[in-house]
Amino acid sequence: MKIDFNKMTKAELRAYVVAHPQDKAAFYAFVDRFTSVASPETFTMLQSPAEIAEIDHLIREKVEQMQTE
Repeated sequence: MKIDFNKMTKAELRAYVVAHPQDKAAFYAFVDRFTSVASPETFTMLQSPAEIAEIDHLIREKVEQMQTE
């Protein structure tokens, strides 16, 4: 019996891939599903320790904000 990955929700497909890491068809369906909705925006590499520190600070602020919501 072949599983129809298109009928699975994203959460179901992710859970299936985690439970069946040897299933390459499921993995490819998972990657296709998530990359089809991913933003094509790219970012340049951080160039200085100050830029890295600023990004670290912004990420920590966002995590703290999410934890208090």
